Amino acid sequence: MAKSLVIVESPAKARTITKFLGSGYVVKASFGHVRDLPKGKFGIDLEKGFQAQWGPIPGRQKVLAELKKAAEKAEKVFLAPDPDREGEAIAWHLVEALELPKTRAFRVHFNEITAKAVKEAFKEPGKIRKALVDAQLARRILDRIVGYKLSPLLWKKIAKGLSAGRVQSVAVRLIVERELEIRAFKPQVYWKVAAHFLEADGKEWKAALSKVDGEHAGELDSEEKANAVVARVAGKALSVKSVEKNRKSIRALPPFTTSLLQQQGSIRLRFSAKKTMRIAQQLYEGIDIGEEGSVGLITYMRTDSYRVSNDAISEVRPLILENYGPEYVPEQPNRFQARKGAQEAHEAVRPTSVRRTPEAIATHLDPDQLKLYRLIWERFVASQMTPARYDLTTARLEAERCEFVARGRHLVFDGHTRVLGALEEEQALPPLEEGQSVTPQRVEASRHETQPPPRYSEATLVKALEKKGIGRPSTYASIISTIQDRGYVELKERKFFATELGEVVTKELVEHFGRVINEDFTSHLEGDLDRIEAEKAKWKDVVRAFYKTFEKELKKATAGMKDFKRAPEVTDQVCEKCQAPMVALYHKKGKFLGCSRYPECENRKSIGTDGAVKEPPVVTEHKCPKCGSAMLLRNGRRGRFLACSAFPKCRSTVSADDQGNPVKPKETGISCEKCGAPMVIKSSRRGPFLACSAFPKCRNAKPLPEELREPPKDAGVACEVCGAPMVIRTNRWGKEFVSCSTYPKCKNARNVVPAGAIAGTAAGDGAESGGSEGPDEGSSSDEP
Repeated sequence: MAKSLVIVESPAKARTITKFLGSGYVVKASFGHVRDLPKGKFGIDLEKGFQAQWGPIPGRQKVLAELKKAAEKAEKVFLAPDPDREGEAIAWHLVEALELPKTRAFRVHFNEITAKAVKEAFKEPGKIRKALVDAQLARRILDRIVGYKLSPLLWKKIAKGLSAGRVQSVAVRLIVERELEIRAFKPQVYWKVAAHFLEADGKEWKAALSKVDGEHAGELDSEEKANAVVARVAGKALSVKSVEKNRKSIRALPPFTTSLLQQQGSIRLRFSAKKTMRIAQQLYEGIDIGEEGSVGLITYMRTDSYRVSNDAISEVRPLILENYGPEYVPEQPNRFQARKGAQEAHEAVRPTSVRRTPEAIATHLDPDQLKLYRLIWERFVASQMTPARYDLTTARLEAERCEFVARGRHLVFDGHTRVLGALEEEQALPPLEEGQSVTPQRVEASRHETQPPPRYSEATLVKALEKKGIGRPSTYASIISTIQDRGYVELKERKFFATELGEVVTKELVEHFGRVINEDFTSHLEGDLDRIEAEKAKWKDVVRAFYKTFEKELKKATAGMKDFKRAPEVTDQVCEKCQAPMVALYHKKGKFLGCSRYPECENRKSIGTDGAVKEPPVVTEHKCPKCGSAMLLRNGRRGRFLACSAFPKCRSTVSADDQGNPVKPKETGISCEKCGAPMVIKSSRRGPFLACSAFPKCRNAKPLPEELREPPKDAGVACEVCGAPMVIRTNRWGKEFVSCSTYPKCKNARNVVPAGAIAGTAAGDGAESGGSEGPDEGSSSDEP
């Protein structure tokens, strides 16, 4: 009897599922999408009802051929991509590409990759839901229309290589508008007054001024008024007017949705949204945990639902009882109200079995996987625990018609915070009674300034995208990655800054495509896609309505958008080659200065992110070891280096010291066993290694022997993560950094600032361990 074929997206998922199914199944991977719109051409016939030209993705032909061969031999073909729109579209594309008869093609859905979930899914296979496919294909067609129509306009008017997108441009707009708000912000100075008290046991507490002569005075507009209040009550006893005590319960937080997981991954683990989703995918698809073998550790990680299965609740409640006690188990399971527009088909992100505690499987996970799994596990367990209870105290005190307010908060019962951590304690107030007199140790006035709106972090940007309905939770990571790759925003110190290029492009798009590059319009369109999925709208009607609006604005913009190429801004800089004025121009990496006499004079100057003109590289006396041309002294992100002047024909580079001299590789006294030349110590992103000095003629290389490694120096501090000693190491650019001596078990690392102190809280540019996310995965392009 012929075996049934099961097709999933990834080899990891295939390995896990193979273990659960019997010998009557063959599981193969499609390696993601197999078909897409053509690269290099529009691929949509606007005159024939938006007919799309779907074709095999380059490099997938061999995979498709193997799947087709296997499908021809199979009695049944089960399509098991992820249980969402994108997964449904992959399944549909597989049916079309493999020319599968509908009678032999079945769709299986499971929210977690465990034996029980997979076997139950195969007991009741279904058919592909065309409504989900239509919603995903509509999104793809809309993105292609915007990308292929808008990007060439930007190329023509501003610079070659720029791009615009239906969702990414709205996300950039949020950051640009916040940048403009910050720039326009004018701080206002105000003053506060506080009375400080010292108890006999040494404990301090304070009360803040709230009223003067019956008028609100929490924030005073001048130093004179603040000093007058201080003089008025200094040395006077304050009478307690009232004491209010309340008990407040703080309910457990819901389990993670995709966006909440990305936000907390950024805040608590310092992971990018992209890194969080990549690790979550690994946990979902399956990890080998020893005796159980490969098993999915979390439920599907692309969800906007708080829903949790009854089985999961039945498993977690006894665990809470055993580990924490009966007072931590609520009488009824905690249920959380679904948010508006949430798709309740999926569960929240949770462990597939809460009995697999982080400690129980720690040895089978790498450090980052363990961190994220612990975050998910703790959030889910805490979500089914009792509320935390706090006693809140508010005391009002008065002297000389000046009213002060003191507030205190005390934890009575920790409840769910036993797992997630309690709120920070406010000051502890002493026992106070109405009519009691208390004398402050001192009364002080303090100066303050209003603050501009904060820049977006990854966490707050994800929160804003979700709140405004821009994109879907499954797309946030790719949106954030794309807008950085395009050079429209930069992430500095974990905050987003709009680049000048981002501001220029956004200004033009908002001016000419304000109805489309608009958060309300984008949110409404996301709602239309939801309606397609719910079979309440037809995908062609949604695309047609969008294109009608978009086409009108495109025609107006083509005629009216400012042409930065033909009418560039003339600057006060003068070309040193021909003395003509320099003009401001743009390319896909930002702004630069070019000679106004181009193409007769091709002189150009780079402009740094600070807006200053970069000085041209210095020609040195050193010669290129590869081609003999003069070497140029340049400054890079990692410091100074020598680069061949024949670039791009010759791409040779050599590390340079502070004086601009080449840093010669350290000799070892070892001879190359392949050619006999001396072996030298070189450095790479993975650390020092042995390499033949005859490179590139001889490419022999090998790990550095332990006896040649310089022992790290003691940094004199303990690791705040694991308590082991911290040591000073040197990275491949010659910069010192401090890291944990137990690396790679503990990847804690810090930069070393000039004074020799340890800087920051995250592994910075100097660290060779921790914080690395690997190469970018890239994203599909909708540009011509």
